[in-house]
Amino acid sequence: MSHHVRHSRIPVEFAVPEITPRETVTTLQAATGTSHFVEANGIKLHYLDYGTAGRRPMLCVHGGSAHAHWYDFVAPGFTADHHVLSLDLRGHGDSAWADPHTYSWKTYAADINAFVEKLDLRDFVLIGHSMGGMVSLVYAATHPGRLARLVIVDSIMLMPADRVSKMNEFGARPARSYATQEELVARYRLEPADTQMAAPEVIQRMALHAGRQDAHGRWQHKADRRVYSNFRQIAGIPLWEKIKVPALAIRGERSTRFTPEVLAEVRALAPQVQMAEVPASDHHITLDNPQRFVEVVRKFLIERG
Repeated sequence: MSHHVRHSRIPVEFAVPEITPRETVTTLQAATGTSHFVEANGIKLHYLDYGTAGRRPMLCVHGGSAHAHWYDFVAPGFTADHHVLSLDLRGHGDSAWADPHTYSWKTYAADINAFVEKLDLRDFVLIGHSMGGMVSLVYAATHPGRLARLVIVDSIMLMPADRVSKMNEFGARPARSYATQEELVARYRLEPADTQMAAPEVIQRMALHAGRQDAHGRWQHKADRRVYSNFRQIAGIPLWEKIKVPALAIRGERSTRFTPEVLAEVRALAPQVQMAEVPASDHHITLDNPQRFVEVVRKFLIERG
C-alpha cells in the first residue's frame, strides 16, 4: 500500500496554514544535546539532554531503527519552557544491545519507567514517534503515575500481520557493514522508503548518527536489527482506555496511519484525545516539517496547560 494515498480528511483541531514545500525546511537550527548514560532496568541507556534544566520535563522517544537525534530539529522549539530529553531505546543509538527476547513492548515500557524514576521526572510530557509512540502508549497505560501529557506521533495502532512477518525475516538476516562512514551515509534511507520528504541535510545528520565503527574498522548501523526478529503485533487501541491525561495524536498529511476510523475508535475509549495533522509531511514528521511539528505540539501544550 502506498503511503502517499490520501485518506478522507480528519477534522483537525489545530489548523495550520497551507505552506509551500520550501517552507518545510526548519528555520530552527539543529540542537546539539549533551550526551549522557544511565543504568536503568538492568541496561545501559543513552540519552540526549537539550536543556533547559528546571523547566517541565519533556521526554522524546524515537521509532524503530532510529535514534535520539530524531528530535534534534524540534528540540529548540521546546527548550524555552521545557527540559527536553531524548532517549535511545535499548538496541538503538548509543544504548546497549540486549538479548533479542527483551526487545518487547513490555520491556521497552519498563525501561522508560525505570529511566523516568532514575531521573525523577515528574509531571512530564511524553512524545513518541512510530514504534516509540506505541512504546509510549504502553508505558502510559501501565505506569500512569508521573505522566502529565502524551503525544503520539504517526504510530500504527495495529501492524498488519504480513508486515510483522517481513520485519521478523529482516531481523533474522545478518547485518550489513560498510568500508567507510561515507558509504553508510550515502546508502542511508528512511523507512518506509516511499515516505522520504525531509531535506537532504536533515537526512544526512540522521545518517551520521546512525553508524559506528566496529573492531575491524568497518562501519555498521547502531541499531540492532534483531529488534525486528522478536517484533510482535500489538493492539494499540484497547490501551487508550487507560489513558486519562490530555493527549494528542499527530499524523503526517501524507501518512495513512491515523485514519478517521482509527481516531473514532481511540476517542470512543479516550474522548480527551485531540488530533492534529502536520502539512507537507509523511511518516517522519519531526524530520519532514520540524517547524510545523513544534507549532502543533506547542499549541496543544499551551491549551491543555
